This record gives sequence, structure tokens and C-alpha cells, in this order.
Amino acid sequence: MSSSSRTETLQEEVARRRTFAIISHPDAGKTTLTEKLLLYGGAIQEAGAVKARRASRHATSDWLEIEKQRGISVSSSVMQFEYSDHIVNLLDTPGHEDFSEDTYRVLTAVDAAVMVIDAAKGVEAQTIKLLEVCRLRNTPIITFVNKFDREVRGPLEILQEIEETLQIDCAPVSWPVGMGKSFRGVYDLQSDQLLRFRGGEEKRAHDEEVIAGLDNARLDELFPDEVETLREEVELIREASEPFDLELFRAGMQTPVFFGSGINNFGVQEVLNALLQWAPRPQPRSTGEREVLPDEAPLTGFVFKIQANMDPKHRDRIAFFRVCSGRYQPGIKLKHLRLGREMRIANAQTFLANSRKASEEAFAGDILGIHNHGQLQIGDTLTEGEQLSYRGIPHFAPELFCRARPADPLKAKQLNKGLKELGEEGAVQVFTDGMGRKLLGAVGRLQFDIVAHRLKGEYNVEASYEPAEIHTARWLSFPDEDTRKAFMQREEASVSEDVDGNPVYLAPSRYKLQITQERFPDVGFHATREHGEVLQPE
Repeated sequence: MSSSSRTETLQEEVARRRTFAIISHPDAGKTTLTEKLLLYGGAIQEAGAVKARRASRHATSDWLEIEKQRGISVSSSVMQFEYSDHIVNLLDTPGHEDFSEDTYRVLTAVDAAVMVIDAAKGVEAQTIKLLEVCRLRNTPIITFVNKFDREVRGPLEILQEIEETLQIDCAPVSWPVGMGKSFRGVYDLQSDQLLRFRGGEEKRAHDEEVIAGLDNARLDELFPDEVETLREEVELIREASEPFDLELFRAGMQTPVFFGSGINNFGVQEVLNALLQWAPRPQPRSTGEREVLPDEAPLTGFVFKIQANMDPKHRDRIAFFRVCSGRYQPGIKLKHLRLGREMRIANAQTFLANSRKASEEAFAGDILGIHNHGQLQIGDTLTEGEQLSYRGIPHFAPELFCRARPADPLKAKQLNKGLKELGEEGAVQVFTDGMGRKLLGAVGRLQFDIVAHRLKGEYNVEASYEPAEIHTARWLSFPDEDTRKAFMQREEASVSEDVDGNPVYLAPSRYKLQITQERFPDVGFHATREHGEVLQPE
């Protein structure tokens, strides 16, 4: 194949890709929407309901045993499928705030997001935090207002709350007809037709009735109690709202809004079609050296997630790798920039939750799973030789701390191994002091529960978890070696290392942190850290 043909193929393949995450507050219906998108995409034949402990089936995207027991998503899942001549990379994220770090990292690997809002509860705390993260990168956001099959708040009230609370302009694209028991479907404001659906069905119906025009007599015949309200609200929204603007959407300044019911398939396919039509193809990515274009020939990308024991029988560890440019083919040789060595990637995989298959090729926007024997860490950059470093993978100072002690002292080695691997995948932060003791740090308490569950189930280690008297953690940077030595001489007992070997100051109280900062004004105390960045004093 000539170089011009290869370039043309690369550009065509990149143009087919759409990579997005689904974000929401817990229980807004995010994982259910994920299931339905997979259903419409033909990736699965039957959706599994997210149920409680006694569920006989579970969401396809929830594969950890504890997710199945509790009916929650605690780990980001990656799903790839083909739909309408596009390759869709869908990342389902944890909704629970205790696992926000995993979600933040995932958001660095996508080009767009779908924000799910519970129509009864409106904008909730975690939604606000996640939107702020999206705004840091001007990530385009499509909004899906869910659960209109229930008695919820009015759509006009919800739109106003989204605009005022999230500070983003709304452009309604569809409009609900009724709610709860009288929910009839959604009216497409762009095509001027009502899509009538049947509720309670998991599989896509091929005989949906489409009614064209607000003045259609069929509307009066079918929905005599709802049609006048629909006409009034559509007229009002067209006068009061700005029309959808593709450029504003892609700049992260406007969000198209869809209404529906994920569990009943109302409005789901419209969201998927909008993603293909409006969401950007894979975008250029900034590195510390230059901007990398997605259709450049050399393969580059970065690791944004590590997952241990996806297949407990084989104790495997998978690095989730976002392809940023070029083309992957089995056997490709890539340079591991942090270690300065070459890696041969022979059997990278693509995912449907915990189902995997060998990837024959991949392009910018795709997510690959690379078998990892400890050499890859979150934030690592791989290239075909160029010295690049992708930035933006965040680490946040934990707010809760505990020490883990094995119930059986003979299993201390297994405990340390498990904590090291779980720390490297980001399930919890693990710090090691000068005596080799492990300390766990978390953003939320549920993280400790998950770690305990996984240590027992995946590493066969039971442990006790004792709260540690630590107020907060700060990553350290020093202007010179003399300052570092002086600091360590005085504060060595309070300094540990994270899993990447970075020094971390563990402050027993807010007062002690303040005093130490005043005593060492040239030392940087950092509440956040980006992988690969050279920390400078604050």
C-alpha cells in the first residue's frame, strides 16, 4: 500500500471513531442507559437489570463481584461496538463519589460525554463535580434527562436548574409527552415528529409509530389529555431557547438535551445517533512537547487505567490504553517513555465489559487492553520512538487513611503484593513509609470496603483495617538537594512514598501542615499531582 493510501485509510478510520463516557450522580440510571446503548448498537441481545444482592442477572458493564452484589458500578468499564458504520468506544464510569478518581481519569481518555440526570432529583452533587472536570478540557456534553416513566419534575424546571447550577446553555432537542403512567414518548424538535414507544421492553422495537407535525390529528386521537400541553411547551421552548449550535456544543459551551426513559427505551436511540452525528471524532492531544494529531502515522497513546484480576483464574493485569494517533497492529514495537525501553505489543485486546477479543488493528480513539506485568502505570506514554509525554492524568490527595494488617502474619507478603497492585490500578492510594509499612489513602470510605473485598476474594488475604491519625497528604517538591536533606532530617517520620516513588508528606493535623509549610517556605506541598509532571513549589 502506498503512503498516500495508508494516510487516506488512517484518516477514514479516525473519522469513524467516537469515544465517550457516561457520567452521572449515583442512581440516575447511567448503567441502565449504557446497557440500552449497547442493545441498540447490537453489542448485546438482552439487557441485564442492575438489581440488588439477589439479582439473577446483572448489568453487562458491571463485572466485579462486589458490583453484582451491591448493584452499583465501582469500576469503569470499556465497551466497543460498531453501529451505523462507526466504531463506538463507550466508557461506563462509577457514579458513586467515593470512586471519583477513576471517573476523572477516564474523562481524560474521551472526546465527549453523556450526562445522565434523574428527572425527579435534578442536578445532584456528583454531577456538578463531574461537569467541572469536563469543563477543564472543554469536553462536549450531551444531556439525557432520565426516568420520565415516573412522576418527576417538569422539563422546563429541569432545564432552568441545569443552566443555573451547571452554568451551561441548554438546547432541547427532544421534548417529553407526559410523565409517569401518562408518558407517551418524545417529540423530536428538529424533525417535527413524535416517536411513540411501548414501555417495558428490553429489545428494540422495529415498528415504532412516528407521527409527523404538532397539528397532526393523530396526536389528538391518541393523547387527548397531553397534546395541548405538548403544543404549548414546544411553542414556548422554541421562543425562549437558543437553537442547537454544533460549534458551541463542541466547544463545551452548550449541551443538547434529550428526555426519555432508559429502562423503557424512550429516547435512547436518539442519544446514540446524536453522538455519531455531533460528537467530535478523535481530537488532537497535547503533550509536554507538542500537539499530536490523530491521523499522524506513528502510533502514540497513554495508559489511563490499570485493572487487576479481570480474569481471576489467571491473575491478569490489564492496562487500558487510549490510542491518540497512528495505527496498532499485533507485534508493534513501542517505546516506553518512562522506563526508556522498548515493548513489543503482540496481543492487545478490545473489550465488551469483561468479554475480550484480540485486536487486529486499532486507530486513534480506540481503547486497547495491554497485558501488564507491572511495567505499565497510570499515565505512562507509549510511542513508536518519539519522546512525548501525554499529560492530564490526575492524582488527588486522599482524605481518609487506614493501616491494613493481615489476620495471618504469614500472609504479609500476599497483602503487600495485593496492595501494591491495587494501588497501581488506582483502586486506592498506597503509601510506604521508611520502615516498609503500608498506609492506605482514599477519597471515600467505600474504597476501603472494595479493597478489603478484593484482597479477600482475589488475593486470599483477610486483614484488619485500623484508622490512621492523619489529617491529609501532600506531594512534595524541593528546589534543590540541600532543601530536601534539611526537610527529611526534620520530618522524615512523616514522609512516605506513593506507588510511583514520589515523596508524600502525611500531616497529622491541619495545624502541623501549616507549621511545616511556614518552616519550609521553599518546599512545594501539592494537593494534586499529574502523572509525569515535574512538581514546582507552590
